[in-house]
Amino acid sequence: MTDITKPTVVLVHGAFAESASWNGVIERLAGEDLDVIAVANPLRNLAGDAQYVNDVVDEIGGPVLLVGHSYGGMVITEAAAGNDEVKGLVYVCAFAPAPGESAFQLSTKFPGSSLGEALAAYPVSTGGNEFAIRPDVFHHQFAADVTDAQAKLMAATQRPVTEAALSTGLSSPEPAWANLPSWFVYSDGDLNIPVQLHRWMADRAGAKSIREIAGGSHALSVSRPEAVAEAILEAAAAV
Repeated sequence: MTDITKPTVVLVHGAFAESASWNGVIERLAGEDLDVIAVANPLRNLAGDAQYVNDVVDEIGGPVLLVGHSYGGMVITEAAAGNDEVKGLVYVCAFAPAPGESAFQLSTKFPGSSLGEALAAYPVSTGGNEFAIRPDVFHHQFAADVTDAQAKLMAATQRPVTEAALSTGLSSPEPAWANLPSWFVYSDGDLNIPVQLHRWMADRAGAKSIREIAGGSHALSVSRPEAVAEAILEAAAAV
């Protein structure tokens, strides 16, 4: 029988990544007797992406700890609103929005993000554009602290995100982090989300714990999986 006192850890990747970006974290959680699922985030629109995560949570049928990276923070905040199975939130170099705030809006609140210049836009048949990080700048922009070979692999397997997903604000009337405990782990060298914004969001959310990783990139789950795993284990023990 499953021990329902332990939450299932649900990992939600963000834009320009994919579920395998959590592999190093999952390896470190494997010996801690925790059930872990890495969701394939559709990256199409915030409401639909959040509903998909909620479908995964419903299928689990027990307490869940939601972990989001980058835009995945938008998704877990939306998905957790009103879902009694979600017991805590972990933000990994992630957006923690308030109602009406979008990823685009938050990313420009403080100086320091160079993501806009690194993007290539492509039209999609359903309307609008989707974005990917140009391969020639992916290593520097997204994952400066991994090897060149690993960065090339990550650039080739990145999942593009729609403009609609990044420009849509949180629709829930109250952010989930206002009612749920939250943990933040982020890098001071993040070129997608400025560290000043990370600090501000963590403070606003009243985070239970904050880990700021010196010299880390935006791809923290890949480059510093031990730090991410430590934050998740702390949160799992607390909830």
